[in-house]
Amino acid sequence: MYRWEITRAALAQRVFAIVRSATYDEASATADTLLSAGITSLEISLTTPFALEAVTTLTRELGDDAVIGAGTVLDAVSARMAVDAGARFLVSPSLDAEVIRTAHRYGVPVFAGVSTPSEIVRGLELGADALKLFPAAGHHPSWIGDVRAALPQAPLLPTGGVTTQTAPEWIAAGAVAVGMGSALSEGDRETVAKRAADLLARLADAVPEQPGGEGAMDPYGG
Repeated sequence: MYRWEITRAALAQRVFAIVRSATYDEASATADTLLSAGITSLEISLTTPFALEAVTTLTRELGDDAVIGAGTVLDAVSARMAVDAGARFLVSPSLDAEVIRTAHRYGVPVFAGVSTPSEIVRGLELGADALKLFPAAGHHPSWIGDVRAALPQAPLLPTGGVTTQTAPEWIAAGAVAVGMGSALSEGDRETVAKRAADLLARLADAVPEQPGGEGAMDPYGG
């Protein structure tokens, strides 16, 4: 798949899950719960012990049924290791040119971290496939609308402090997707399944319509 195809698949549900755990077994259990609940895109944070092994196992077992990425990728070495482990996309809390360059060399998209308009522009210049607004808790969803008035080409992914209540507000304001951790995965399988189903429906309803009433255009070709 081309980078834009992977990006489109990773963000198709308007949400990607973040798995950050204290142990490998806990991360595997959380990922399994989320995938069983219908979430098709998730990242395993490299702060999790044996995170790359988890990425490899999930990618091998799931194939094209889900898009598995690596998160908290801070440098070129980590980026290459994540790519070798089978990560389909990389997510970083920061904006690092070497992470983007390394991943792109192997056809893997990068969702790079930004927090200001200047960083957004720099991320676009570096070719980031999407821009992770982090931490989103420091902003109001209306901030997205204000920034996109000047930078409508910026594909923004609010992450960090996004809740099931605020996620649709971010999408309605113009975000292409949101990243969610424990706010999405906390609880038993039945609780997570109900939460995920409700959230996916509300996110789909929140997508702003374009002039003419045809719905928001997919920034990656839809």
